[in-house]
Amino acid sequence: MPELDVLRRILNESKKGVIVQIYVKPGSNKEELVLEGGELVFYTTEPPEKGRANAALIRYLSKRLGIPVSKIDIVSGQHDRLKMILIKDVKFDEIVELISNIKEK
Repeated sequence: MPELDVLRRILNESKKGVIVQIYVKPGSNKEELVLEGGELVFYTTEPPEKGRANAALIRYLSKRLGIPVSKIDIVSGQHDRLKMILIKDVKFDEIVELISNIKEK
């Protein structure tokens, strides 16, 4: 399980939900979310073109968290590898529990 101080750095509570910091690595040979070196990293097979990697991240989070795509927004880093993702209408503890189940590399 990730240490609590790591989770506090990559997760922030806001009035609208929880903001999650995720580093995206497009063009990978797999699609997965891992905790790597204290960072949450999303590997996707999609290329970093025309928002395809961003869309893959949102779809993946929606499926993994069981919430609608409409409740997930990229609030920062639209054109960067480091993204700030707002997950609306969820509690901090719920996201901590879900992320604690992510494998570490």
